[in-house]
Amino acid sequence: MAIGTKTLAPSELDTFEDQRLVEELRKAKEELFNLRFQSATGQLESHGRIRAVKRDIARLYTVIRERELGIRATPAPVETATKTKKTTKAKRRVEPVETKADAADSAAKEEGAE
Repeated sequence: MAIGTKTLAPSELDTFEDQRLVEELRKAKEELFNLRFQSATGQLESHGRIRAVKRDIARLYTVIRERELGIRATPAPVETATKTKKTTKAKRRVEPVETKADAADSAAKEEGAE
């Protein structure tokens, strides 16, 4: 993703993971700082670039906030081919064990019902 471009579409941001969005936001803020510094010293050639970077920052904040609210879906984590082990343990099914006392109680209830 090129910082400070108008081609940055929200649909492209949908494919980014949360960590990458935060990293892109950090880069955009750093670029905006540098552009403002250049503007203050008179070295900035393209003033429209400041506007484009501000819009990119707004897009990134919007996508991050929409994910927090559940409006926009977070992309599914990509499994790597090097993983061979399962990370979750298989759940065991626990069957209830009937004791002799339970068997006697259920037998007595059946006899009483007849």
